[in-house]
Amino acid sequence: MLNIIAAVLVFGLIVLVHEFGHFLLAKLNGIGVVEFSIGMGPRLCSWQRGETRYSLKILPFGGSCMMLGEDEKDADPKAFNNKSVWARISVVFAGPAFNFILALLFAVIIVMNIGYQKFQISDVTEGSPAAEAGLQPGDVITRVNSRKITAYEDVQVYMLANPGETLRIRYNRPAEDGSWETGETVLTPKYSETEGRYLMGVTFTSRYVKAESLGELAYYSAYQVKYCVTSTFDSLKMLFTRQVQVDEAVAGPVRIVAMIGENVEESREIGISVMLLTLCYWSLILSASLGIMNLLPIPALDGGRLVFLIIEAIRGKGIDQEKEGMVHMAGLLILMALMVFVLFNDIRSLL
Repeated sequence: MLNIIAAVLVFGLIVLVHEFGHFLLAKLNGIGVVEFSIGMGPRLCSWQRGETRYSLKILPFGGSCMMLGEDEKDADPKAFNNKSVWARISVVFAGPAFNFILALLFAVIIVMNIGYQKFQISDVTEGSPAAEAGLQPGDVITRVNSRKITAYEDVQVYMLANPGETLRIRYNRPAEDGSWETGETVLTPKYSETEGRYLMGVTFTSRYVKAESLGELAYYSAYQVKYCVTSTFDSLKMLFTRQVQVDEAVAGPVRIVAMIGENVEESREIGISVMLLTLCYWSLILSASLGIMNLLPIPALDGGRLVFLIIEAIRGKGIDQEKEGMVHMAGLLILMALMVFVLFNDIRSLL
């Protein structure tokens, strides 16, 4: 039970921070906030401070930030739609931005405690594409096509999202005098019936080292967030190109909470520090993913609202509010239908 509570709180924290981003920028821009709530559903308790009601609600899933005149016309100068377009853009963008900030904070905690990955090729299979391309044990891959490589997971995710694609690989090779030589080669992975995927024919080995400076800590913490962002886009690409099925790729709150609970249970047996780092890792992934998903140009999401606001900034005048509202309502209905599908799929997968 404790594991499920921890998972729910992690999920709730990420959504709450997202809404707090909207809340803070709304206040800074002089926009009236009608209610800021922690949790969802019926109120357990609430208090009024100035124009804003602060509420604690029964379901610990995130929160909400209701702004004055957000979806309707209001003559009040504090209404959302009466503020400048750049003020409104900053408020809408703040939610995803705070998710990225939260993800970075968790990444810093992880890198401080675990370190960052040093990896290199430990073995090259004879007769494989890698061997034919001249790759050797000890080589460190630094770029695959246009993607910079920091950890070996970057290579694996890229190949999963781009199966069978010819790869232009840049690598560093240790020289006899202790320096590194830079090289470049081209290879085309071969499909393995045994593995069920395309392979280069290399084995990677890795070790974790502690960051020795604030610069290294900042760089590798930012990389952790970047990896979550790029892997999210790769997953979306695989979904739309039908490399993976929707019911396999899309997990909703029920399944996510279950997965976090399982990981927490396993890590508790090792130690409290491992359990806390596991929660940090999940928080990093979910916070970065939520930031990305909310920036997608889908009506009713922050990204959809930003599209209309950017058009307004370019045109110098806004889209008819009634028409924009209809678009967002249609998007909301589609999202609700998707949520029902995801919830059904989550429950089915757990049975």
